[in-house]
Amino acid sequence: MKNIELHSIYSDLICKYLQYREQCGVKFIENEFRFYRILDEFITKNEIKSIIFTKEHAALWRVPLNGESETSRYKRINFTKKFFEYLFFNGYNVFQFRDIKAPKSNFTPHIYSEDEIKRYFKAVDSYRCSIHRKNCIQFPVLFRILYCCGTRITETLMIRKKDVDLVSGIIKLSETKNAKERYVVMSDSLLRLMKEFADKIFYDLPENGYIFRNYRGTYFSSDWINEVHVKMLHQANIPYMSNGRGPRLQDWRHSFAINSFRQMIDKGLDMYVALPILSTYLGHKTIMATEHYLRLAVSMYPYLEKKFDRTLNEIFGGEKP
Repeated sequence: MKNIELHSIYSDLICKYLQYREQCGVKFIENEFRFYRILDEFITKNEIKSIIFTKEHAALWRVPLNGESETSRYKRINFTKKFFEYLFFNGYNVFQFRDIKAPKSNFTPHIYSEDEIKRYFKAVDSYRCSIHRKNCIQFPVLFRILYCCGTRITETLMIRKKDVDLVSGIIKLSETKNAKERYVVMSDSLLRLMKEFADKIFYDLPENGYIFRNYRGTYFSSDWINEVHVKMLHQANIPYMSNGRGPRLQDWRHSFAINSFRQMIDKGLDMYVALPILSTYLGHKTIMATEHYLRLAVSMYPYLEKKFDRTLNEIFGGEKP
């Protein structure tokens, strides 16, 4: 478990709870630990001197913080609610407050054009780093996995040597968002690049070693890779909008999903067959989680809906984008 510095009377219990979650196999999401730091600061600021969390405390905790987005508030409340449930079931006098609803998002991901893809990977292939020279070998493979396989950045950085099958051209993703192992297939060009990469890197790795490593020999942080991504965008002359508006690393996954769905439909695959395939490949819990990509594909390529027996509105309900 990641070490976090805490100071309130709740500090030991927070650490025990996080250890308990880890022992139960629950995966931590990116930046989740900061919500427990904020809770620790809240306990200290409100001078809570014993393990008691009242209805009044809960009401204060649910109030939006200065500069806090709706999404951050949603995550802060709903993650820490589970901690108070843990305390309650262990006999502590803590008030059980309700979840808050997830905020509606009108965010539209950036789908990379063919020209942007060419410019981006030209920048990636010419990248040089004085701190760690192996980055010029690693980054062409790492970023192409995101582009070619539609993987999340966190699960890509967790790929180990034993997960890469150079004979079959398959990568096993073991450390995933929904704790569900799955496999992705490399294209012929990506497999050739991966074999070249393996010839240069794998001899120095144990079977359980991460294939993408920083100069300290540990896996990269996704935050740092995102900084590299922004540099690549600038070098490729692709406009970047800050504050999470992108183009983001996650948009490679969105681009993969949209293009994969379009290709399957263009090849004559029925939507009712294509959607479950794509959902399983992406590691979604439900098909409804993949439906957003279907709607986005239709908004970008309206001719696709003409190939469906029924409209998306009839199938999923609600208004079409």
